[in-house]
Amino acid sequence: MTPSPLRTGMLVFSTAAMILSGCTVGPNYHRPTAPSAPAFKESAVPPPNPPNGGWKQVTPNDSAIRPNWWEVYQDPQLNKLEEQVAVSNQTLKASYEQYMQARAAIQVSRSQYFPTLSVAPAASRDRVSANRPLHVAGTETTYNDLALQGQATWEPDLWGSIRRSVESQRATTQATAADLANVDLSLRSELAMDYFELRGLDTQQRLLDNTVQQYQQYLDLTQTRFKGGVATESDVALAQTQLDQTRAQAIDVGVARAQYEHAIATLIGTPASSFGLALAPLDLQLPQVPLGVPSQLLERRPDVAAAERRTDAANAQIGIAIAAYYPTVTIGGGGGFESQSFGNLIQGPSSLWSLGGSAVELLFDAGRRHALTEEARHGYELNVANYRQTVLQAFQDVEDNLSGLRILNSESLAQQRAVDSAQRSLLISTNRYKGGVTTYLEVITAQATQLANERTAADITTRQFAASVLLVKALGGGWDTTKLPTTP
Repeated sequence: MTPSPLRTGMLVFSTAAMILSGCTVGPNYHRPTAPSAPAFKESAVPPPNPPNGGWKQVTPNDSAIRPNWWEVYQDPQLNKLEEQVAVSNQTLKASYEQYMQARAAIQVSRSQYFPTLSVAPAASRDRVSANRPLHVAGTETTYNDLALQGQATWEPDLWGSIRRSVESQRATTQATAADLANVDLSLRSELAMDYFELRGLDTQQRLLDNTVQQYQQYLDLTQTRFKGGVATESDVALAQTQLDQTRAQAIDVGVARAQYEHAIATLIGTPASSFGLALAPLDLQLPQVPLGVPSQLLERRPDVAAAERRTDAANAQIGIAIAAYYPTVTIGGGGGFESQSFGNLIQGPSSLWSLGGSAVELLFDAGRRHALTEEARHGYELNVANYRQTVLQAFQDVEDNLSGLRILNSESLAQQRAVDSAQRSLLISTNRYKGGVTTYLEVITAQATQLANERTAADITTRQFAASVLLVKALGGGWDTTKLPTTP
């Protein structure tokens, strides 16, 4: 069987395109070098080993931070709230849709690999003038025109422009996926911090409520002594002032607590007006966080991964710009059938076809292609600099929170000693006042000192939990680059 001219021509063009398609202009991507260190500086500083928290250097038997990292705090209420973030948070949903949009864009780029095909059936009833020039007498002036035609147009990727475009879009999609993971991590860590801040305020509330009860007992004692002629009216007034002032402090805690409660409601996608959390002081044990080594940080931080993927996308843009220097080759063909009647439409004599190709080379553009190439190169260098800066910021975040935990642990121990001393001082002052050897002003001073130290201790505990959450976030929150999607 002898092949048709159409089939032969298409085979020749296809073979030539396949041979030339191996040429991909522009630089191939290599991950840029980034600053690193053999170990975290703060991990080498031994913590004071407080009984309620700290961190540790990872060992071969240690597991890395798990994806559901918030479960390490062993708080069922926090676990329940974190589960609602992925379901209801609108910011996270917007980031997800942005990722899906980027995935669809890959298919748009990949579609350029293939020819475009179209079909154009047509039918008409026509009449021509019987008095037209060159009209042959006796011929039909009214006729049918039936056509069934198709066309194919293909621009083979001879210089790799389409391949670079797909490469760029693929890397951009992976960067968007890393952005989604980073938004998820940020929202969950913000929720955990708001939750611990709220529970820290609950600790303050419990402390102030207990102190109000104690101060009421002191007021009762002072009034009894005043009635017995032992104390002065000034002592009663001081005790009443101290009680009322502490009650005001206890009420004031509710302002910040309500705001944190509203923030949590927004994070889980619930109207603040219909959300509430019961009082729950922060009596949890601060968990340990496995650190790993600095080199792993580049694989665990979604923001670092996003910056690196955008560098890859920018590198591919250089190849796209360089491909514009080469000629654009287009292959096209068409064929079909045309007849006056349906009876002989699909027959050999009714067939028609055409096949051709063209090449266009731009000779002068006033430096436009050169400028676009330079723009792409500088865009790549910009992304390299952003990537390296993101890496530096990642190391800073880890070191900041490691040092914060270490210093807060030391401060917690020192503050607990201050609380113990304040409690002893109040006990001594109270006994001296009851014995009549001092004024009530000494008791008031000891009371204020004790309350201030206890509130400071509670605040330090809250800051420790906040630093712990920030450390988990700085380490990537259990994410790694293996979770980046492949191309659809």
